[in-house]
Formats: sequence, structure tokens, C-alpha cells
Amino acid sequence: MQQRVTLNDVTLNVWVGGDGPPLLLLHGFPQTHAAWGFVAPEFARHHTCIVPDLRGYGDSTIPDSDASHRAYSKRVMAQDCVQLMTQLGFERFAVLGHDRGARVAYRLAFDTEAVTRLGIIEVIPTADMWDHFDAAMALKAYHWAFLAQPSPLPETLIQSNHTVFLHHTLKSWSQSGSLKPFSAVALESYEKQMRDPHRIKAMCEDYRAGATIDRALDNADRQNGRMISAAVHFVWSENGFVSQAADPLALWRQWATTVTGQSIESGHFAMEENPTAIVAAFLPFFNH
Repeated sequence: MQQRVTLNDVTLNVWVGGDGPPLLLLHGFPQTHAAWGFVAPEFARHHTCIVPDLRGYGDSTIPDSDASHRAYSKRVMAQDCVQLMTQLGFERFAVLGHDRGARVAYRLAFDTEAVTRLGIIEVIPTADMWDHFDAAMALKAYHWAFLAQPSPLPETLIQSNHTVFLHHTLKSWSQSGSLKPFSAVALESYEKQMRDPHRIKAMCEDYRAGATIDRALDNADRQNGRMISAAVHFVWSENGFVSQAADPLALWRQWATTVTGQSIESGHFAMEENPTAIVAAFLPFFNH
């Protein structure tokens, strides 16, 4: 069931379905809630799945930002999640995030006691990601620096041919090098948001926050020795960004007290490229 849930300064477009303990599913860039289309029905057999568009993405509203980029920090996006789940009647819940959504998910686990179990797909913490930017990573994940450039440079360049940019991103980050992994419904959802200049700006603000406030929050937690207390299960793709890091599982074990993990055969968009492996990796973890 689709809902629109109004919070303090944003209205989120949310899909809710299934039965059982709550499971919040958070998408990444350049995607929307539709990224979960292949796996959400399987999770919903055991859980009540809550699947929002993050602020600025999909059909959620687009808050204004400023020079601090705080409005698109993962801390503020995590606060959206707490408010959303509280309004839906869930004080504690499991979270599974991919890409930018995984960054929201682990910030949520750092900042609140709401998270019972934390699933992470295809990211290492933001501070570690910046620390591992060698030549190989910079070429593979060029968008981290590009999208974080001051406005309006990246917005202007993307708007000049948003379809080419989107399709290049989806193809080049997938193992097949094609659009085949993406359903027609999902692809239209991603293309729709790329037709909106305001959403392009919001996505750039997401990455500007990643280069500034999000990185600073991670570094502060690391310097203060803070650890995520919720159990973490981490899945990375053998042909994705995280595989560039020397030992991504070891990195996560520096940020959380209980971490398990595994790699799967996939490109970056694991839920769409290998949904069977994602369900098999996470369903036992969330059902524990």
C-alpha cells in the first residue's frame, strides 16, 4: 500500500506491505524505492516492509539546502526514518540499506536505539571510503567527487543529457554492463526523477553532505571510539565498489561490535542483479 507520510520538514512517499516484525528498506543513488521490487515481496512473507523514497528522491518532497548541506546529511535522513517508523507505530525495527540508503541506515544505528538489526549492502563507512580513494577507486567511483562539486556545475552537466548520465551509471556499475537487470517499472522510476532538475540538485546535495558533514560525523565517532551496538550483516558485490577496499569486512568490524558478512556474485546493484542471493543472505539474519 502506498502512503504519503508528513514529518517535520518533509513528506515521504512510502510503500508498506507484508506481515511480521518491521523491516525498513532504504534505497541508494540513482534509484528510488523501486530498487527493492525483486526482493521486497520475499521479505514481506516474513516481515512488514516499509519502503520509502529518501528525502529528495523519487516522489518524496525536496527540502531546501544551504552551505552546510545538513538537510541532506545522513543524520537528518536517519531522523526522517525514526519519525516515519514512529508514525507507523514501530519504535524498534530492523533496517536494510543499499548504497546511500546504507549510509542512512548505519547513521540511524549510531544515533538511536531504534535499530534491532542492521543490514548493509555494498558500502563501507563514508570516512573509510574517502580514506581509500586511490587512483583505482577514484576512477571507479568518480561520482563521489563529481557530484560533490559546488552547485551548479554537476547539476548543469547532468541536466544537459540526464538520460545518458543515468543509463551510463546503471550500465557501468552493473556486472552485465547493460540495463537488463532493471525492471521496466524501476527504470521508469529512475528516469522520471532524473527529468526533474530539483531532484538532480537534491542528489548532488546528498553527495555534498557525504564529502563534508557525513564524513565529519564518522570521523568524530571513530575518534571517540563509538561502536554500533546492533548486530550487522554486510554483503558486498564481487564486482562492485567495495571490492576495491583491501578487506571490507575487516573495516566494518572497526565500526560495530558484532559483524558478519559475505560477498556475492553481482555488480553494484545487488538487489536487482542477484535478488536470490540478497534474500538468501539477509532473510536468516533478520529472522534470527
